[in-house]
Amino acid sequence: MTATPDATDEMRDWLLRTSERHGAAVVHVDEEEQRPPYAFSVGAWRRFGKPEVVVVGLPQEVAQTVVNTYTARVGRGERFVPGWLYEGFLAEQPVTFERVAGVHYPEYLGSAMLLYGDADFPAVQLLLPTPDTGVFPWSDQAPEGFAAYQPVLTDSGLPESWVPGRDGI
Repeated sequence: MTATPDATDEMRDWLLRTSERHGAAVVHVDEEEQRPPYAFSVGAWRRFGKPEVVVVGLPQEVAQTVVNTYTARVGRGERFVPGWLYEGFLAEQPVTFERVAGVHYPEYLGSAMLLYGDADFPAVQLLLPTPDTGVFPWSDQAPEGFAAYQPVLTDSGLPESWVPGRDGI
């Protein structure tokens, strides 16, 4: 489905108004046959000079909360270093971040590109471990299918900032 000029203008206006009011707009994309649901921020770069954030594989309500938490924290000046562990996004679970490779921008950050005019803005992916075992998607102990349900949006498809022993398992 191609957006009409009016729909594109309306979307851009909504993104701008919402990010002005709340720090960032949160865009949700439903699960499709070969792709899990995901959500991302639009406006964190414009408002705070901080990367936009993408979360993949979470239910919409949880994704909304996680993106809003990220936006609030970067809005207060916090910086998240890719590869390090951070607490407080989901109860009792650490999260980590990876830089999103440009090849993933059209699929995972299309509406952000609408606001910015191109892909010249940074984005990070917030990655979560399993709630029961605490392992990340790239772990040998990860449940079957977890890596496909929470793909790592780097060039390699693997964490590129993760340092075992410093950052976790």
